[in-house]
Amino acid sequence: MKLLEQRIQKDGRVLGDDILKVDTFLNHQVDPELMQDLGEAFAQAFAKYKIDKVVTVESSGIAPALFTGLALHVPVIFARKNKSLTLPDDVYTADVYSFTKQTTNHIMIDHRFLNRGENILLIDDFLANGQAISGLLDISHQAGTYVVGVGIVIEKAFQKGRAILDAQGIDVVSLARISNFENGQVVFATE
Repeated sequence: MKLLEQRIQKDGRVLGDDILKVDTFLNHQVDPELMQDLGEAFAQAFAKYKIDKVVTVESSGIAPALFTGLALHVPVIFARKNKSLTLPDDVYTADVYSFTKQTTNHIMIDHRFLNRGENILLIDDFLANGQAISGLLDISHQAGTYVVGVGIVIEKAFQKGRAILDAQGIDVVSLARISNFENGQVVFATE
């Protein structure tokens, strides 16, 4: 998606060899017009599937997932990272390691929101090593839902996340694919 690539070039900041900071439009401050474009792009990319729900992990996946759900006219569910007093004990859970935060999160979704046999679309902001998506796949398996595909805003094609999903035969759509970072600049993969 050219618009997203242009925004990454303009506002993204490369930190070290493998971190891209996009907090000006995606995961701290959010550009709602860009998120609407992303949601419509995901809806179009997965239009061939019957989708019952869109699922993501809090918090950076919520904005693109919400606009995808809006474009598809389906509910959006996000896996919570912290258990609150209002969340019941009857939840699906998985552990997800965050490379950028150097912590493991225990993500959870209330059993009431995922029903056996539903078709779900997973959306996330980044795909690097595949930890967040793997956690959501685990939860989907526990719930007996069918993952029709995975939508990724930004994929780091130089890391193993895509290979993990490809090995499982999952339909993956990434709106921007980065092949590497060269001299502090983003180099996009050509497919």
